[in-house]
Amino acid sequence: MILGVPITNFIANQTSVQMSILFFAIVNIIAFLATLIFVPSLPVNERLSYGAQISVLKKPIVWLAIATVIFLNSGTSSINTFITEYLETITNISGNTLTFALFLLGVASLIGALLGGRMLSRNAVKTAISFPIVLGIVHLLSFITGKSIGPMMITILFWGILFAISNSVSQYWITNAAPEAPDFANGLFLSCGNIGVTIGTGIGGLIISGMGTQYIVLGGLLFLLLGLASIVLSRYMFSDRTERAAI
Repeated sequence: MILGVPITNFIANQTSVQMSILFFAIVNIIAFLATLIFVPSLPVNERLSYGAQISVLKKPIVWLAIATVIFLNSGTSSINTFITEYLETITNISGNTLTFALFLLGVASLIGALLGGRMLSRNAVKTAISFPIVLGIVHLLSFITGKSIGPMMITILFWGILFAISNSVSQYWITNAAPEAPDFANGLFLSCGNIGVTIGTGIGGLIISGMGTQYIVLGGLLFLLLGLASIVLSRYMFSDRTERAAI
């Protein structure tokens, strides 16, 4: 996020899309080899059967958490996927300025990852409920700042921070719904997150083709409202558990 996206964009602008994809592939190969070499294999202290893990899907609260993850990821991906096109089309920036904007987005996401963890540790419920509201306000802010480079850079900063917080909120919400199967819950988080990316990207593309790039935030707002509704409903269904986890 911090270096890969802007560097890939820079290579694409200076050479070709094929060369940027080649760079992307090489970085992933290096990351794969580094994982094999440096990440230790941790022993399993308590083995859970597949049946015990899958049984968490019998709980309605898990399905609500799944819906929350899908909605939140759809709400961010409907915009994040097309942010380069948004900046080029609406803000009218390109070249090195666009690379800097994407770099700023990556740095902001690092700040958001750290900030999201701190906020969830202090009060997870309030963080989860306030997140879609705050991101929705920032989405609306883009209508005002979208055509001005300086103000839009501030909006990008907020976008990056909140996009990263979204991942923290999503992972917390689904793992807290199924604490008896943390590995399976984390797998659900990743799978549902990818489903959300697919749905959000699809809806964002439809909005761009039907209404124009500027209006992709409308899809994000819709999904954020759905995510907020599922969070609030989950809050009432297992408030005792979330309160204990938040303390």
